[in-house]
Amino acid sequence: MHPKILESSKTILVVIDVQEAFRSVVNDFALIASNIAIAVRGFQILDVPVIATEQYPKGLGRTAEEILLAFTEEPEIIEKTAFSACRADGFVEKLRSLNASQIVLCGVEAHVCVSQTAHDLLEQGFDVHLLEDSTSSRYDHDKKAGLAKMHSCGVIPSSFEMALFELMGDSKHEKFKEIQALIK
Repeated sequence: MHPKILESSKTILVVIDVQEAFRSVVNDFALIASNIAIAVRGFQILDVPVIATEQYPKGLGRTAEEILLAFTEEPEIIEKTAFSACRADGFVEKLRSLNASQIVLCGVEAHVCVSQTAHDLLEQGFDVHLLEDSTSSRYDHDKKAGLAKMHSCGVIPSSFEMALFELMGDSKHEKFKEIQALIK
């Protein structure tokens, strides 16, 4: 298998700061949150760990309800004040404890917290895959700049459906029908 194809035993989904305060300022928030909810549910069906972060939740609110509802068990949420999740206490240690080498990122804002987290993860030696259909910013030009910078530094573009199919690898996968039903 190509080393840039996701493998469930090496992968973690990290949902960056999809919080209520962004609902009214990110134009495509409903679509992004819906896509992330599908990704969260799909990754859990495939037994791939999911971690969410919240940037200063006292000011920006909690993770969007539709995403929280996608979790089948109590979500692991790491609160932070640094823009990069890698600078939050215990974040990188948690990834390492789960033996992850491939990190799938999604969330907001693409040009700030998602980008800084991606760059720090690359620096830490992780492969970083970005769910571009599940990532946004308040302004399209900022999203484009964030995506371009991440791509130029080695982040691998992806989508939630692409990631789920990579994790399964074969239509004979025992969870294929469940994943197929989820994305239709």
